[in-house]
Formats: sequence, structure tokens, C-alpha cells
Amino acid sequence: MAFRESEARECERIIHAFVERRRPAPHLRQELDLGYRLVDQSVEIFEIRPYWKNPQEILEIRVAKATYVRSRDVWRIFWVRQDLKWHRYDPRPEVKRLEEFVAIVDEDRHGCFFG
Repeated sequence: MAFRESEARECERIIHAFVERRRPAPHLRQELDLGYRLVDQSVEIFEIRPYWKNPQEILEIRVAKATYVRSRDVWRIFWVRQDLKWHRYDPRPEVKRLEEFVAIVDEDRHGCFFG
């Protein structure tokens, strides 16, 4: 089930502000940028960069994901491991607010999101 319209707007506002704050300087964005998308009940953050073997090909490298569990009113946090699959972020698997998720990703205390 997708976000309600008002929920989607609020998620967009929060994640957009985070991404804009973390994006590289404009002159570097062709080499590395940051993006996000809303998918069903999740917010995904990803890096955007050219493929080293073929710079014309653009890659999206997944960084972090938060999935809203409506029945429990919590956000589950995920990160991508070496197997390129989403895994629960065990240091803090759930938060109550999307702003808490953003703060955890921004701090990246364990180097799971941005390395």
C-alpha cells in the first residue's frame, strides 16, 4: 500500500531537505550525486554516479531505506551489505519518526550507509 498523499508530501519534504544538504557541490554532481525515491511504503536514498567502465552509463547505488509499518506506527531501517541486498540496520532497526531515520543516516556512526 502506498503512502497517502499527505504522508507522501511530508516524506518528500523531509528527505528532500536531507538530500539537498548532503549533495556534493554543483560542479561535482556529474561524478557523484545523491537522490531519493518513494516506493510503496518506503523511502530509498541512493548515490548517482557514472559506471567506471562506461561513463555514459549511470548507476544508482543504494544507500539507505526506511519502510513505514502502519500497523505499528514505526519506520524500519535498512542498509545494503556486500551481497547487494537490503538488511535490517541492527544498531537501530526501528524509529518512530522519519526525522530520526535521517539523523541516523546522516551520522552514519557505523559506516553502513556512506562507508
